[in-house]
Amino acid sequence: MADLFADDAPQSPSQEEPAADAPLADRLRPRGLDEIIGQEHLTGPEGAIGRMVAAGRLSSTILWGPPGTGKTSIARLLADAVGMRYEAVSAVFSGVADLKKAFAAAETAKKAGQRTLLFVDEIHRFNRAQQDGFLPFVERGVVTLVGATTENPSFELNAALLSRAQVLILHRLDAEALGKLLARAEELEGPLPLTPAARDALIASADGDGRFLLNQAETLYNAKIDAPLDPASLGQFLQRRVAVYDKDREGHYNLISALHKAVRGSDPQAALYYLARMMVAGEEPLFLARRLVRMAVEDIGMADPAALTQCMAAKEAYQFLGSPEGELALVQACIYLATAPKSNAVYKAQKAAFRSAKETGSLMPPMNIVNAPTKLMKDAGYGAGYSYDHDADEGFSGDDYWPEEMEPQEFYQPVQRGFERKIQERLDYWAKLRGERS
Repeated sequence: MADLFADDAPQSPSQEEPAADAPLADRLRPRGLDEIIGQEHLTGPEGAIGRMVAAGRLSSTILWGPPGTGKTSIARLLADAVGMRYEAVSAVFSGVADLKKAFAAAETAKKAGQRTLLFVDEIHRFNRAQQDGFLPFVERGVVTLVGATTENPSFELNAALLSRAQVLILHRLDAEALGKLLARAEELEGPLPLTPAARDALIASADGDGRFLLNQAETLYNAKIDAPLDPASLGQFLQRRVAVYDKDREGHYNLISALHKAVRGSDPQAALYYLARMMVAGEEPLFLARRLVRMAVEDIGMADPAALTQCMAAKEAYQFLGSPEGELALVQACIYLATAPKSNAVYKAQKAAFRSAKETGSLMPPMNIVNAPTKLMKDAGYGAGYSYDHDADEGFSGDDYWPEEMEPQEFYQPVQRGFERKIQERLDYWAKLRGERS
């Protein structure tokens, strides 16, 4: 692999002029954070990145988001924005030896008064021991770590590493953001050989991935096509499904909205109709699978917890079988969702709990439920008086688990439908026991 750690490596890669024959995506890389598309909730003046840049100081950060949403570009531009030395490694191609070189170079730079931003792409691919290797260098300020991952950091990264970094979530690029990106390409290369409907279909087929969109656009430019392609011709040319919609009448977003609302309204016949409309139009099946998963957690939730399992199984079945056989699994999931009992209690609980967490900040949990892994902590009262529920009558101690400064809240309020009826019975029973034992 290329020597990423050579002493004469450029300090600000984002300022390099890409070669004339570089891929379109490289030639369109943003030159400043204000050119990042679709992540204004982070890069704007009130966003986490905007605030760090304004302060001139970065904290170690994990950028979590789908492919093609700007994680690498943000890392490069962050280094420029605060005048830091930039180094990059990829967990796919790099090993321990590469990391040692990067840390050694950062140590040398630190002695010379230069801070280093170490960007680690696909950081989730490093194993737990390798992730532990970052900790001393992060703690001593040798590097400011910026990791990029498409996977949930809660499951893929060490708790110790997560406790030293803030996690910033990047959004999948919506149609408006992808349209802006395509407009930049056309400013550089000229109009794409597409009808307006085909241009919309190309954007929809990217499914939020800006890099994919630009690669497809580059394929079209390289083909030197004379007459504009319509959606059907575009799909044949790219050898990939592209949704063929009459945008004025139905469109990608109109139909997915109709499908979602038909499922929410427990009308399996209408839901099947809109699902079929999108499949016949050539919609990407995995996009539909993602939307079905969202419906399962937003509109059904704990009223039927199996709904989420059904949708994930349908996604796996489609990936295993492919088209057209696997599409039947998506149809089955759609019917299951439309006929399942409905509840948005989990959705509402998430909103309320997140709002409360932001308002209450870092309140300390009660001492009796905090672990005491060391003698010092045990002597200080950590864990003192904890009641082990399995040893209590009926497996329920009735303890108060809320911070002392906070009244107990009721974020989750089950509805009287489906499995949530049983859940409400349990909650009522535990509330009765808690009242008796208080």
